[in-house]
Amino acid sequence: MRTNISRLLRSPVMGPLISLFVVSLIVLLTPQGPRFAQLDNLNNVALQASIVAIIAIGSTLVIVTGGIDLSPGSAVALLTMIMATLIKFNGLSLPVATLIVLLLGAVMGLLNGILASYGRIPSFIVTLATMSIFKGTAFLFNNGSPIFSVSPELEPFFYGQLFSVALPFYYVVVLYTVAWVFLQYTTTGREIYAIGGNEAAARLSGINVNRTRLVAFTIAGLTAAIGSVLMTARLNSGSPNYGVGFELAAIGAAVVGGASLAGGYAHIYSTMVGALIIVVVQNGLNLNAVPTSWQQITLGIIIALAVFLDMWRADFGRLARRLWLRLVPQRKAPAAASPPVAAIPGQDKSV
Repeated sequence: MRTNISRLLRSPVMGPLISLFVVSLIVLLTPQGPRFAQLDNLNNVALQASIVAIIAIGSTLVIVTGGIDLSPGSAVALLTMIMATLIKFNGLSLPVATLIVLLLGAVMGLLNGILASYGRIPSFIVTLATMSIFKGTAFLFNNGSPIFSVSPELEPFFYGQLFSVALPFYYVVVLYTVAWVFLQYTTTGREIYAIGGNEAAARLSGINVNRTRLVAFTIAGLTAAIGSVLMTARLNSGSPNYGVGFELAAIGAAVVGGASLAGGYAHIYSTMVGALIIVVVQNGLNLNAVPTSWQQITLGIIIALAVFLDMWRADFGRLARRLWLRLVPQRKAPAAASPPVAAIPGQDKSV
């Protein structure tokens, strides 16, 4: 029993879960805590977290390789405009428009991967550039104006219920399970960890670093596209202003979940919990009418604190171990009994 509890406490998901509990408790103790606990609000938190959590899957994969992706928010804005245009103005069916948007998202991620891998441009610079490109392109549609009332089929198709549970819950569970299996049990998934851990060693061991990093960015583009589809369906509209801050929320979810910005380490389910933490904090600030400026400041502080803890994790661990050894007396092992001395034949035992 004690062994099972110790193993559970050492789980990489346990830290984020404890943080989620603490954050939720703090929000409950605020003046608007009763509103936070209402079923409608919790449902809204879950729906908002589903989009951030799905986008954070791709962001986590890129972070594990030692890179960064700043473009998901702008990609969401562009893809919501494309989907709204295809359905409302071009008359495409919902499945066809969804498939096109998902393919375009993967292509956008592929573009980031090509520039970062084969172009030898740092991923920060690449995605900073494409973030601006995607955002500007979104304003080219419909003269930069939002497109409302896209289709009455959108919300029931993507936000209906199955067994009294909203469909986004199933999307998150399925996608995170697939991501976990991919990272744990496929060659490419293990190569993603290897590249982030030590790129030079991974290259010397025969791993195609550029191709593997390309896969990570392509998946990041695909998850951003899935998030854009859900955003379009939820609001039944497309807008070049959608997705603002999604890139920070996705990166924050991964980092708060324990992913190392140095690369090589992350637990995908911890990212999901990290997304819940980010959304719960934002929801608590909204309920208490905290100005947007302070919300941005708070999100920045959370991300900075998470990165600080990540950079000093090993030192904190050594310090905690030293304090534990000093505070808790260690039981000394019993001294081994001396083996009896055999009597030498013919020797007088008397003194």
